[in-house]
Amino acid sequence: MTALKPHLIATILGVVWVAVAPYVASAFTITLMNYIGIGAIVALGLVLLTGLGGLTSFGQAALVGIGAYSTAWLTVKVGLSPWLGLVLALIMTGGVALLVGFITLRVGGHYLPLSTIAWGIAIYFLFANIPGLGQHDGIAGIPPISIAGWSFASNSAVYYLIWIALGFSMVGISHLLDSREGRAVRSLRGGETMLASVGVDLFRMRLIIFVIAALLAGIAGWLYAHMNRFVSPSPFEVRPSIEYLLMAMSGGAGSVYGSVIGATLVTLLKDKIQNVLPYLSKNAGQLEIIVFSVLLIVLLQYARGGVVSILKRIWPVAATLPRIGSVGLSKRQQPQRGQPLLEVNELTKRFGGLVAVNKVSFKLATGEILALIGPNGAGKSTMFNLITGALKSDGGTATFLGADITNHAQRKIAIGGIGRTFQHVKLRPNMSVLDNVLIGTYARTRAGFVSGALRLDRQEDAEAVAEAMRQLERVGLADKALEPAGSLPLGSQRIVEVARALATDPILLMLDEPAAGLRRQEKDQLGQLLRNLRSEGVTILLVEHDMDFVMGLVDRAVVMVFGSKLIDGTPAEVRGSPQVQEAYLGGVA
Repeated sequence: MTALKPHLIATILGVVWVAVAPYVASAFTITLMNYIGIGAIVALGLVLLTGLGGLTSFGQAALVGIGAYSTAWLTVKVGLSPWLGLVLALIMTGGVALLVGFITLRVGGHYLPLSTIAWGIAIYFLFANIPGLGQHDGIAGIPPISIAGWSFASNSAVYYLIWIALGFSMVGISHLLDSREGRAVRSLRGGETMLASVGVDLFRMRLIIFVIAALLAGIAGWLYAHMNRFVSPSPFEVRPSIEYLLMAMSGGAGSVYGSVIGATLVTLLKDKIQNVLPYLSKNAGQLEIIVFSVLLIVLLQYARGGVVSILKRIWPVAATLPRIGSVGLSKRQQPQRGQPLLEVNELTKRFGGLVAVNKVSFKLATGEILALIGPNGAGKSTMFNLITGALKSDGGTATFLGADITNHAQRKIAIGGIGRTFQHVKLRPNMSVLDNVLIGTYARTRAGFVSGALRLDRQEDAEAVAEAMRQLERVGLADKALEPAGSLPLGSQRIVEVARALATDPILLMLDEPAAGLRRQEKDQLGQLLRNLRSEGVTILLVEHDMDFVMGLVDRAVVMVFGSKLIDGTPAEVRGSPQVQEAYLGGVA
């Protein structure tokens, strides 16, 4: 009989404790657990938004307040059901998040945190100054939630409702993170360029997780209002927002379970601090926010992974291979060999006074392998970024399959059939090799957030896994599928990038220094892989410094020097060119 793993034992014990707590714990403990459950629901949204998405919000308490005031107004002032109050709470919180996110998420940087602070403060004062919402006196007499005559008026009854809501939320988010959209969400922090290169709409992704976090805050606000039966502005100012953020960060910003652990730690710590601070200062309320702010700064500095990261080091969780489909994903039609594929016409890129690419032109036909070569600083990688949309050109055009793609968005170019790797490896180091390659199938699959959360995407996901495993087998890394990508040597990480680019099913495969860091045997295997791809109809454009590797592989080479094209010819013509020999004298060959 197989022994239960520590994390499963901890989960079972936690569920059992939640189930029996009202029968064995004091009324005060149950009250604390009610606040822990509500806080964990809000923190769960922040795990998605901040821990994984990299978007910091200091306005979640205001969203909780919108949910609470929505249901309070509807049930007390209008006299409708609390369940209709839940609907209104979700509409209001989701609508506000949609509006704020649409305005601020395109800007990026520090604007989102600043804007969430601003509208958090504004909403707090809005609650306090609207007569219909009771101003500073708030709204009292909120009715309890009931189902088929069963009332959740008592502390222990609403306790179960809170923890059931938290349980369903955790399951839904867990399923979501294990889906097509979830893998993209897990890659958002620091992976924007890579995600765009496989067809992910970054703005849409950020906006959706911003709204999901708001909806979770709306559910928490609904529960809070009907638990306390009274709402006022003070619980929805900036200070509680800092506490919610601290919950997500202290438990484990990238973990669903971290939201519960963090909510427990912060709620219990807050209770202790509130008991101690009055002995230290007459202004205990003001001092409390300082204490939590300092704790948040210290946490971000020294323990960014939270408690969950410590537990994972003590009890590592072994990864298991997901279900593999039998069919795989459908493939796109490749153009006929010899057909004009890519035409670059006088592309130019300037960085201030530096001309990185100076009116460079070349053509590439289907079925060819073409290399961009030249000394360091010649502008080769800049040219790659211009073609793929990672950089905007200052002149000239790029045409792919007869269509002008100059300055098009990266994701649109990727969806059109251009897959790429990067000069500096762009993998998600904490995700498995398999998950990194699965990201490449994003544009070839269709399941959305709802399908992922409800587990309706399993068949499509299994076919995507089959495709990812096929690409890993092609590049010789199938046995490394479940290992963290960051644990592989640099050369192997570059091969994982090639597998991810192949998973996009490209018409044109663009490889930026794919052989860098590879041993001789690995280079030979890579060269054979690229020849096989050419025989299958895949066209390849690569940047490479290893001249022996390039000249034994490519059909033609374009030599660049100081941003300009020096020569375009066969390997023999390039080797025999006095201009090329002079350009490489003292350079990198």
